[in-house]
Amino acid sequence: MSLEFGIPIPQVFLQGRADVALIRDSLQRAEELGFDSAWTQDQVIGDVSLLECVSLMAYAAACTQRLRLGVSVIVFPIRNPVQLAKSISSLDHLSNGRVSLGIGLGPPAVATNFYRSFGTEYGERVRRFNEGVRIMKALWTEPAVSIDGEFARLDGTAMEPKPLQQPHPPLIFGGQHPDALRRAVRHADEYMSAGPTTTAEFAEHAGMLREFMRAEGRDPASLPLSKRVYLHVDDDAAKAKRVLDDFFNERYPWMIRANPDFVADICVWGPPEQCAAGLREVIAAGAEMIVLNPIRDFVAQSERLALEVIPLLR
Repeated sequence: MSLEFGIPIPQVFLQGRADVALIRDSLQRAEELGFDSAWTQDQVIGDVSLLECVSLMAYAAACTQRLRLGVSVIVFPIRNPVQLAKSISSLDHLSNGRVSLGIGLGPPAVATNFYRSFGTEYGERVRRFNEGVRIMKALWTEPAVSIDGEFARLDGTAMEPKPLQQPHPPLIFGGQHPDALRRAVRHADEYMSAGPTTTAEFAEHAGMLREFMRAEGRDPASLPLSKRVYLHVDDDAAKAKRVLDDFFNERYPWMIRANPDFVADICVWGPPEQCAAGLREVIAAGAEMIVLNPIRDFVAQSERLALEVIPLLR
């Protein structure tokens, strides 16, 4: 199996001001080091200072020549699928065909006000998701589109230019519920497991995906599986763990409150061999691509990952 490795694009700036030089330098060094892809996440509203993903990918396209650029994953039911189709098609041209689009359902029912901020309702999200996928694929591949949907009506609607990638940029689905995994098997080009998912959970979901693919008659090779892994490389394992603890206590305090062992459950840290051991478990669970996600010192961490950790995995 050919393994691929991605790296995050610096996107979270807890002090409020984006470090554009850091973004540029991190991307260019990652490309020099041979990483395969660079990734963003999605957050439109919230109190964490995080740059909008499509805008950031457009900047990343201008800073790089080879890296595939992706988002994992956009909360799709709150987005207008016609506008998103146009944005991604344009970005595919600006990047010379290097874009991957990850989409998911978004927060659970407790986040009712989140959906209402965008003029939608939690109970609509699956229907909006399914209709939106149909609309985007049609706009990317058909000269004119007529769809009488529940949320949008297209009557001979054209969208140009079409994406460079044919038939369209890869659609990556996330999610953990069995229904989400079945949607991925039926409609996605790839599947990515979220960073807050443990390796054991990812292994369980990979097994379910293979089972659903057998039931649907889909070749497992046609749905590559990937996983985001938060990590920090340091020869002092205790210091590396503290770096992760400090970040997640500030970035995801609600997850720490719900599970004090959250960092230990999802992260990899320590010297290169210790990090490689944790990543081997992710690979054994089914990952063909891993987004190696440091949370600070991006250039230095990407160098240690590329030069000291990745060679132990190949």
